[in-house]
Amino acid sequence: MASIAIIDYGMGNLRSVAKALEQVAPQARVFVTQNCHDILHADRVVFPGQGSIRDCMRELARWDLIEVVQDAARSKPFLGLCLGPQALLDFSEENGGVECLKVLPGRVIWFSELHDPVSGERLKVPHMGWNQVHQVRSHPLWAGIAQDSRFYFVHSYYLQPADEALVAGCTRYGFDFASAIARDNLFAVQFHPEKSAQAGLRLLANFAAWRP
Repeated sequence: MASIAIIDYGMGNLRSVAKALEQVAPQARVFVTQNCHDILHADRVVFPGQGSIRDCMRELARWDLIEVVQDAARSKPFLGLCLGPQALLDFSEENGGVECLKVLPGRVIWFSELHDPVSGERLKVPHMGWNQVHQVRSHPLWAGIAQDSRFYFVHSYYLQPADEALVAGCTRYGFDFASAIARDNLFAVQFHPEKSAQAGLRLLANFAAWRP
């Protein structure tokens, strides 16, 4: 039986992610864990999260999970969710600056003084609610998901990958920002697929079947 490990470092709504994966991959063993051995021996790994990047990095260090996440992100089908993709980049502006996992090159930037490009109205931060994701290149995790489908977002910082080739999807909120990044065996999204109805469930199902 294939196994999907959801990394538990004390941050994120892990149960909702697990329940969504159990729904779309009933033949897989889905489990939430802090155990390094179990994570590295799982067939697939999900790295969720929400909240502060400083807290995220502190908790990963406290549970001795930094190298485990780095290794898993480079070696097996790996899905980052919400805070997950931010932690995978080099550096975040949050809390005066935080060094991240440096799996992918790039920075995490604060949404500042956002305005609607048409109406001129100031946009709220955090960016919260449903928004379209435009697929900028094909990827197995987009299979069966219509172009510009809506997904659920909650975030105040956005991804700025150093290499445009990493961008797999973008979203407009005052400007276009990278809302999905991908390389080799890794796919990571700023939104919450577990809260994004059928499009989100399809993305999770695609991940459960993905063989990069």
